[in-house]
Amino acid sequence: MLNITMIGCGAIGVAVLELLEKDPQLRVDAVIATADSVGLVEQRLASFGQPPRVLTALPADARPDLLVECAGHKAIEEHVLPALERGIACLIVSVGALSEPGLVERLEAAAARGNTRIELLPGAIGGIDALSAAKVGGLDAVDYIGRKPARAWKNTPAEQVCELDALLEPTVIFQGSAREAAQLYPKNANVAATLSLAGIGLDRTRVTLIADPLSEENVHHYEARGAFGGFEMSLRGKPLQANPKTSALTVYSVVRALGNHAHAISI
Repeated sequence: MLNITMIGCGAIGVAVLELLEKDPQLRVDAVIATADSVGLVEQRLASFGQPPRVLTALPADARPDLLVECAGHKAIEEHVLPALERGIACLIVSVGALSEPGLVERLEAAAARGNTRIELLPGAIGGIDALSAAKVGGLDAVDYIGRKPARAWKNTPAEQVCELDALLEPTVIFQGSAREAAQLYPKNANVAATLSLAGIGLDRTRVTLIADPLSEENVHHYEARGAFGGFEMSLRGKPLQANPKTSALTVYSVVRALGNHAHAISI
């Protein structure tokens, strides 16, 4: 059985823990929470048969097999980088954080010093294996369109572009590079960052974000062209009820990745 520590226990973390209860080969022993949220996290975990311990940091003598980040961008600086230095393998959900200049290089250097590795999870998007394979032969262009319900863009710069509650039709709220998208919409643009890191980079990947009052789904569509030919992919994901900014597929992506580490066959 894998010894897993999870950073964060919000909508994604709780949903992951619920699914892991069905797998006897996977167990989260501890959850890392911020000091001001420990009580709330303990309440969320009280209904679990064997609730994980709630900590505010990874103990100095702790050596989990995997550290899983489900907490947002700040957690990478605070917890993931030190864990890599200590030789602990890390899975990252908040891939959009890697749009910060120099962070990818810092993560790589920390993992090298700790003789361990980082795994970036695809989250709400598919086809990352095909895209990264196409990169080997040479990619010319990757264009991504992200469409979410208007309410999913609340408390973001989209509110400066349009009045979200008054929208009657789909409205473009952003066009630019994946780096700009991830920096402006860090809780909504993990997909754009994932595509760019698997493909032609944060500055060459073109992104369009749409607020759609007529949709109840998170719709991701991208096209890739290069020496291999071309392909298109579209995914229509149901948002998490607890957090409309996040696709339910993100939760399943975490569970799948953990299963691949624990089970005899991975795919």
